[in-house]
Amino acid sequence: MIITDTHTHLYSNEFDIDRNEMIQRAIAAGVSRFFIPSIDSTFTQSMYDLEKSYPANVFLMMGLHPTHVKDNYLEELQHVEKELAKRKFFAVGEIGIDLYWDKTFLPQQQDAFRKQIQLAKRYKLPIVIHCRYAFDEIFEILEEEKSADLFGIFHCFSGTYEQALQAISFNMKLGIGGVVTFKNGKIDQFLSKIDLKHIVLETDSPYLAPVPFRGKRNESSYLLNVVSKLSEIYNLPQGEIAEITTENSKAIFGI
Repeated sequence: MIITDTHTHLYSNEFDIDRNEMIQRAIAAGVSRFFIPSIDSTFTQSMYDLEKSYPANVFLMMGLHPTHVKDNYLEELQHVEKELAKRKFFAVGEIGIDLYWDKTFLPQQQDAFRKQIQLAKRYKLPIVIHCRYAFDEIFEILEEEKSADLFGIFHCFSGTYEQALQAISFNMKLGIGGVVTFKNGKIDQFLSKIDLKHIVLETDSPYLAPVPFRGKRNESSYLLNVVSKLSEIYNLPQGEIAEITTENSKAIFGI
């Protein structure tokens, strides 16, 4: 059983004490493909180090996270563009809009999102979208930019059934992780109406650990709890959930 974690921050300092052991636990559990989103330029070297240590398992994205869009965001976007020109990445991400903490930089977030979508199109790469309290703003830009070469993943999807259908209409897979196991997560109530071909798995570790680890540090091996929950929702064997979602990830990332 090969399980793909399409979104994990393995370079997080929360893993500094046991990173290698944690990765080995995941691989032993069948989670052997890790897709690593970028935050900003300060994490780039850590990402490269991780890839060097696990070249067969770690696949990198490049992008500027919306909560790190500040006054210097144009310089950060130059870094993104320079890295994309220099070497192979598997997505532009994570990018998007986050209005949960602060709305001060909304215009800059919108500009950064547009510019990075356009970079993804130029390099024929998928995008990985971060959306928090910003579905309308995200959908507005996706509508402006929609085309046959715009595709990707709506990371950590936590919207309504209608928003799920809208995301899918923009050629996006839904990234499903620990939230699907939460009693108040709500997405479990309609997910069975979404064809499994639109679903990929993710942890967003070290964040959003699934039940029974909720509130603790998340790690990729816990993706088995998400697989178990989806097995219940779709009434399919866990192996089939793993196989279909991994194939979906290959369709997005090309590997």
